Amino acid sequence: MARLIFHVDVNSAFLSWEAARRVAKGEEDIRLIPAAIGGDPEKRTGVVLAKSIPAKKYGIKTGEPIAMALRKCPELFLARPDFRLYEQCSKAFMDICREYAPVVEKYSIDECFLDMSGTYRLYPDPVATAYTIKDKIRTELGFTVNVGIGDNKLLAKMASDFEKPDKVHTLFSGDIPGKMWPLPVRDLFTVGASTAEKLEKAGVRTIGELANSDPAHVQRIVGVKMGQQIYNYANGVDPSPVLAAPEEAKGYSVSTTLEEDVVTGQQAHGVLLALTDSVTARMRADGVKAGCIAVSIRSNDFRTRSHQRKLPEPTDISREVYETGKQLFRELWDGHTPLRLLGLSLTDLTHETESQLSLFSDEEREKARRLDRAYDAINSKFGASAIMRGSSIQSHLEVGKKYRAQMEQNKE
Repeated sequence: MARLIFHVDVNSAFLSWEAARRVAKGEEDIRLIPAAIGGDPEKRTGVVLAKSIPAKKYGIKTGEPIAMALRKCPELFLARPDFRLYEQCSKAFMDICREYAPVVEKYSIDECFLDMSGTYRLYPDPVATAYTIKDKIRTELGFTVNVGIGDNKLLAKMASDFEKPDKVHTLFSGDIPGKMWPLPVRDLFTVGASTAEKLEKAGVRTIGELANSDPAHVQRIVGVKMGQQIYNYANGVDPSPVLAAPEEAKGYSVSTTLEEDVVTGQQAHGVLLALTDSVTARMRADGVKAGCIAVSIRSNDFRTRSHQRKLPEPTDISREVYETGKQLFRELWDGHTPLRLLGLSLTDLTHETESQLSLFSDEEREKARRLDRAYDAINSKFGASAIMRGSSIQSHLEVGKKYRAQMEQNKE
């Protein structure tokens, strides 16, 4: 039976999801102006997590410091990240995908694969079905996606990266010479900037030139494993199945695939802090603490690694989760390989009523816990964009000042 795979990818996910929320409230559509997600506008700290098309015209890049982005475009509109919103939107669009596909694989928070093999009797026209899915997401949820169609996961993903936004594209095996081989080699999935540079210096500039190279020559340029993989991909070979996500272990997790590679520790820490705020707030709302923290990373050569650590005692304190997460990240990352995905998960849960109380009160931990709950209260009352931690999670005084100011403003 011929394989038929869809790849559904949200266009500028974080920015689109924030824009859809604002448009639903009657506010300006930030997709139409120079805008970005990430950082603290007041302190000019943090990094750009996503950007609008108008912002891209100013040379603003994902992963660069907010201060640098504002120098390029002083009128840049900034919105703070809200991973709780992103998780809701992610679930919503994937639920629509599950209405049409027998198997859906969540690849990241903003993209998934649909195995449509064997659905010909239900959906005789795959392109029309892809448009139906795309248009339903836009109509019901207020944001756009691209849908790529191919006979394996690689080709479907490559197709979805063709012209954006709000498009459907096809790339089947027979289309490879005409549609894929003329593209620059750096456009091939998993070929990052450093790999592309090595290939280009060796005279391999297009995907077609890579596909028609001697595999041994490619392996000498970029390494045996990577060389074999990209040679196969250049020839459209990808036997990997679409796998329905297994039921997650009981816990809290969030991950994000960035539009551009993370290449510095500062960038990674900024993303990790946003992830921390998301999962710890959910834990505190449910009255639970975690006894184990795990961090996962995916490099631009498609390899995923993770590392976890048991804690001396369960915690729901953001600072403790963040500091442990940074340690795990340092142990995972070699300091130079570009990263596309970062994830954080908290497991070994206990309810607050089950946690043993220490015989002696830890004053610093209690202060941190009260600060976290104040932070949660503000975001719950005024929305997730009301307040965000600075680049250092230990800036308790500044957060406390903002909290008191918000309370006083509310009284007025």
